[in-house]
Amino acid sequence: ISSAGSGTETHPRGGMMQIAILGSGLIGSSWAALFLAHGHSVAFADPRHDAHNEALPAVEAAWKGLQALCPLGALPKERIRFHLTIGAACENADFVQECGPDRLHIKQAMLAEAESTLAPHVIIASSTSSLMPSDIQMEMKHPERLLVAHPMNPPHLVPLVELVCGSKTTPETLDQAKSFYETLGRVTVVARKEVPGHIANRLTSALYREAVHMAAEGIASVEDIDKAIAWGPGLRWALMGPHLIYHLGGGAGGYRGYLEHLGPTQANRWKALGEPRMDKATIEALISGLQIELENLGNPSRNELEKARDDGLV
Repeated sequence: ISSAGSGTETHPRGGMMQIAILGSGLIGSSWAALFLAHGHSVAFADPRHDAHNEALPAVEAAWKGLQALCPLGALPKERIRFHLTIGAACENADFVQECGPDRLHIKQAMLAEAESTLAPHVIIASSTSSLMPSDIQMEMKHPERLLVAHPMNPPHLVPLVELVCGSKTTPETLDQAKSFYETLGRVTVVARKEVPGHIANRLTSALYREAVHMAAEGIASVEDIDKAIAWGPGLRWALMGPHLIYHLGGGAGGYRGYLEHLGPTQANRWKALGEPRMDKATIEALISGLQIELENLGNPSRNELEKARDDGLV
């Protein structure tokens, strides 16, 4: 975070931004901490009268992680507002980060209310992990302003933001959103096609499918499967993606050398990969295996695990 909290950060139209966050849950609160750290103001929209009782502690916890990266001072609570309606939160907003439930009809209703007060040029970025932007924007008055900007949890610490355009999204919307997120120190990737899971979640789903298969088939325990990732390829993946990793694996021959000599072994392994069913027996086996893993870790609480994860990310 460069000059975080100084109020000097800019967006495509210049100056500090008033950002409406639709939903004050896990993702919305994390986004808020990041926006605040870069000098912007946030307005939450949440119909629950006590939403601030959960959201503020979450923002404060995220703020502590950001403080470990850069001296930010105290959380600027004066730049945080809560509203019961989406229309009120979107008044005078320069940008909208939508973090509502991943249900198409709910998002469409939320955006209809947002458009009732937003200026036509204000971008709406959806944090959806699974829905297609073309479907979300189908009933909008100004569909050209909508795109997906999907983060990895927690957004304030994990830099990746996946950008996905719908059929009616303009190139200008994509360019402005990309520029905005990059001012926040985010690493943006652009999906060239609309597909379920965008980019990163498709990759993690492929890995998780095999993790479930191995546990269900008794190939390895849940705990050892987790260890195999965390203490093996996961360490390399934190630095490089699979293509660069195998480029190095090819030695002097690089990626071509790897693919020509070891590519067939990859294809053979693909044939052996499983297609597990997420049935009751599999679910119970996974939960039982995870419980053993947690017991071996000393039964940490969810909050303790989140803290360990966030401390490690910092």
